[in-house]
Formats: sequence, C-alpha cells, structure tokens
Amino acid sequence: MRWERLLFMHWPLPPSVLGPLLPPGANVDTFNGEAWLGIVPFFMTNVHPTFLPSVPGLSAFTELNVRTYVTVRGVPGVWFFSLEAANPVAVRLARRGFYLPYFDAQMRGVVSGQTVSFGSTRTHHGAAPATFGASYRPLPGTPEGSADLVHFLTERYCLFSARPGGRLYRVDVQHSVWPLGRAEVSFDVPPGEMTHGLGLTLPERPPLLHYAERVDVRAGLPYRA
Repeated sequence: MRWERLLFMHWPLPPSVLGPLLPPGANVDTFNGEAWLGIVPFFMTNVHPTFLPSVPGLSAFTELNVRTYVTVRGVPGVWFFSLEAANPVAVRLARRGFYLPYFDAQMRGVVSGQTVSFGSTRTHHGAAPATFGASYRPLPGTPEGSADLVHFLTERYCLFSARPGGRLYRVDVQHSVWPLGRAEVSFDVPPGEMTHGLGLTLPERPPLLHYAERVDVRAGLPYRA
C-alpha cells in the first residue's frame, strides 16, 4: 500500500490518562516521562494483497486514525484507539482479519496545490460520534522537535491489536524512514471531537506537526504477541 499526504499531529498526555484505556499486556510507552496521543489524516492508495493487483474502488480511500505508543513484552509499537475509513469493505476486513477498531465514516479529502482539506464524520452503527475537519500543508524546513522525539513518534514498525477477551496480536510493517518535514494546520472542527468518545481531553496547546508526502508500505498478517 501507499500512504500519501500524511499529517502527524501529536499532543503530550500523562501516562496515567492513557494507561487505563489499554488492555492488559500493553504498556504506555513514554518519552521523557510523557505519553503522546496522535491524530493522523492521510490517503491510502494502491492497497492490495501481495501478488494481486489493485482493485478500482477498493484500493484507494481516505483514512484517519487516533493512536498512542505502547510496548508489549518490551517491543515498541502503535496502539490504535480508532481508525476511520471511507471504505466499508476495508473497514470490515480490518476489523475481522486484523482485530483493529476501524469505523465507517463519511470523509472528504481534497487537494488544491499543496493544501489538503480533510474532513470525517463517523457513521458506524452503534459507535460513539467522532468528527474531524482541518486544512493542512507542508512547510519548508526541518521537522519540529528533537530528532529523538521525532523518531519515537514516527519510526514504529509494528502495531498491536486485541481480540475480544483481550488476547493481543502484532502486525509488522515495513517502509523506508519517514520523509518528514514541517507543516501547518487550520482546524474547522476542534481536534478534541475525535477523542471525546474515549473520555480524553486534549491539552490547550498547538499540536506538534510533521508532514510526509508519501511512503510505500508492506504489512504482514497478525500473530500472537
């Protein structure tokens, strides 16, 4: 698959706030004592199983995720609180095959020059409401934050998920180092609208921002963590 026009938005939170939202066996990963919550909009393209071609109408869609960072048995990875997608088939495959909390959503992603206008409204039956709206674009210059913090937030090569009952699974991913740069964002909807359903309130501060134009990705199948 390919991830395109991706914006990382991160806020620091106390580990004690995020820890209770994780299943047993998944531990909050911290940087200098702080946990981090990310909201990440992007475009998925060229999604297909290995050795099979892309399928028009199924292999390209917008996506938005809410995430934090964990360790499981000492292995660092990503934990997703939610993933919105404008592709009902992808949502059901990911929920059933990868045990990930994907949700149906009405989404828009419009690119004009270097500016991306991105919006999402969750429509998944029985799920807590969640909305997002923002415009963002890359800026010249090196990424914000220390190199160690940027690496902590972005260079994660596996994700974890849980089946009903709490059994943990791991999915390994492969991609080149993120080609990150600076970014700016303007919100049409407060970003906290994506976290209220989790009982989380974002700090009253601008997020740490990083932009990546594209990266090609391979993901494996889930296995017991």
